[in-house]
Amino acid sequence: FCTPCLQECLKPKKPVCGVCRSTLSAGSRALDLEKQIETTETTCNGCNKKMFLSKMRSHAASCSKYQSYIMEGVKAVTKEPLHNTRSFPNRFTFPCPYCSEKNFDQEGLVEHCKALHSMDAKQVVCPICASMPWGDPNYRSANFMEHLQRRHRFSYDTFVDYDADEDDMMAQVLMRSLRDK
Repeated sequence: FCTPCLQECLKPKKPVCGVCRSTLSAGSRALDLEKQIETTETTCNGCNKKMFLSKMRSHAASCSKYQSYIMEGVKAVTKEPLHNTRSFPNRFTFPCPYCSEKNFDQEGLVEHCKALHSMDAKQVVCPICASMPWGDPNYRSANFMEHLQRRHRFSYDTFVDYDADEDDMMAQVLMRSLRDK
């Protein structure tokens, strides 16, 4: 993980793993994982130099060919920015779909609904999902509380680039996977 992504995972009151979203707690180091990183060999996608995974981050920071490789991928999947900022939905604050109280961040909405609406069986539209490019603003969740628990244990902003075209991104990944060994 890069530092900003890891910091996002640690922001909530109950920090979560960036991969599986399970709760993080202070404990012992993952020595088996550290050993695997120290002993697994990889090849730089830029200059084809072989090295251990533990050295890849520092190498990538100084390898101009790797930087070019990354920028090719970024350019291939990034859309031209939209000039009309009014067309961007608000993905930072949400109203409660039950009581219409406003200005909850995602974590606050989850906590609010757990505290005040856990027994409400009314079918409602998830305001978080409705704000996403793939969201349907008319879809009513049959069990909104379960939906919140399963789908919104983390912020999509941590993992999603809203300016990247998904089809272009998949095509680029497939092309790169055929090129990479």
